[in-house]
Amino acid sequence: MPHRTESETLLERLGIEELNPATALGDGSWRAGVGGFASIDPAVGEPLTMVQRAMPDDLEMAVAAAVRVFRHWREVPAPRRGLFVRDLADALRDRKDDLGTLIALETGKIKAEADGEVQEMIDIADFAVGLSRRLEGSVLASERPQHRLFEQWHPLGPVAVITAFNFPAAVWAWNAMIAAVCGDTVIWKPSPKAPLTAIAVQRIADEVASRHGAGGVFSLLLSDETWPVAGLAADGRVPLVSFTGSSAVGKKIAPLVAARFGRCLLECSGNNAVIVDESADLELALPAIVFGAVGTAGQRCTTTRRLFIHQRRWDETVERLLHAWRQLRVGDPLDPHTLLGPLIDEEARRAFVAAVAEAKAAGGELLHGGKALPGHGFYVEPTLLRADNGWPVVQRETFAPLLYLMPFARIDDAIRLQNAVPQGLSSALFTNDLRHAERFVAAAGSDCGIANVNLGTSGAEVGGAFGGEKETGGGREAGSDAWKAYMRRQTSTINWGSTLPLAQGIEFRVPSTKTDADP
Repeated sequence: MPHRTESETLLERLGIEELNPATALGDGSWRAGVGGFASIDPAVGEPLTMVQRAMPDDLEMAVAAAVRVFRHWREVPAPRRGLFVRDLADALRDRKDDLGTLIALETGKIKAEADGEVQEMIDIADFAVGLSRRLEGSVLASERPQHRLFEQWHPLGPVAVITAFNFPAAVWAWNAMIAAVCGDTVIWKPSPKAPLTAIAVQRIADEVASRHGAGGVFSLLLSDETWPVAGLAADGRVPLVSFTGSSAVGKKIAPLVAARFGRCLLECSGNNAVIVDESADLELALPAIVFGAVGTAGQRCTTTRRLFIHQRRWDETVERLLHAWRQLRVGDPLDPHTLLGPLIDEEARRAFVAAVAEAKAAGGELLHGGKALPGHGFYVEPTLLRADNGWPVVQRETFAPLLYLMPFARIDDAIRLQNAVPQGLSSALFTNDLRHAERFVAAAGSDCGIANVNLGTSGAEVGGAFGGEKETGGGREAGSDAWKAYMRRQTSTINWGSTLPLAQGIEFRVPSTKTDADP
């Protein structure tokens, strides 16, 4: 594959060097690190280029700078902060093709999905621009005469954003664009599996920030070691830590943040299910299942991992799924005909092989795929496997194109089984039965943060709050009122009268405070 030649010219256009510095302070300056680690092209299994590691004093410098810049940025009117984000969105539009290609090269995501990720950055920026003119509070009815009771929201402070490889740019944007218009500064610790995307985005942000007096609002810390994450989680100057990644790592971060009374916004593992009931329209269901199961090679947090099929629709659905799976083209993510690129690395490929073996050993029936593909790159076969929801392997999230199929007889059984996993991110029901649809989204229905009817588990719009329950972490990002996570609430009362009535009608006889010297 001609990735080497393509990547060299692309990296040059995006300002990425042969050995990239480790830390960006957001004012256009970069600090060199120590040693180096490689960004690997998963399609060929070879390095794209090297990146230096940040040092402990880089972390201290980045946090101190974020605190310093925050004191200024919080005083900038929110609509002016929105102008900065608006121009950043325009800059991303101008570089969309290059950024999409870089994401495809660095993560193995097919080009169409990678371009969609950049568009998601643009969309959330546009949302944030509108938000900048309507950060709202509320005026409440006071029980005391001549008193005004109201709530308002103030900027919170420096926000640490720790992102995963599978959405190396969009998840940062979900947090950073909203945090910026809220008046916060952002320290970004990206996945070491996708550092080049972070460097490219940071360079674009630096260029726009210099025109808006916003230098230092966004900063970047690169490392393939764990200490920066632990350091950010434990730092009392960082009031909010937003983490996207596995539930196992989230469980380690949350206590560190809680121990110093910080806030944690967790977007962790998903084990998402689609239910196909007896009345389902398969013309809707099947394309959604295919995209949900194999999009991003099964490496989305919203990937469809479990499929519950009504027993009367089993044969037809499985037959049509097998027909589709046999046509899935696996290969170079830059090839427009490819539907399934590689996994991120060899460790992910081994985890896929181990999961298939464990499911088969438990009694699973392999319907399609199940093997790692030979040759360069970290490719695997898209896999369908009949399983049981209670098996430990099915209860876990395997980041790969592995879909477990299970029959059911009653809709209540399907909903119960869907909920019977530790994770609670995304869920979907395909039905033409209004009662089933309403039951699914009712309080006793899906226990996930996202519950869709007649569309799949993947592909959320930025206008809604994104996140899940249980071991998914409970965080909410992107649209709706998710912005409140990045601000602090203040309740204020102004007494504009000349008396001091107490709430709840309390009568308190205050001793005289006048002295003989008072007039």
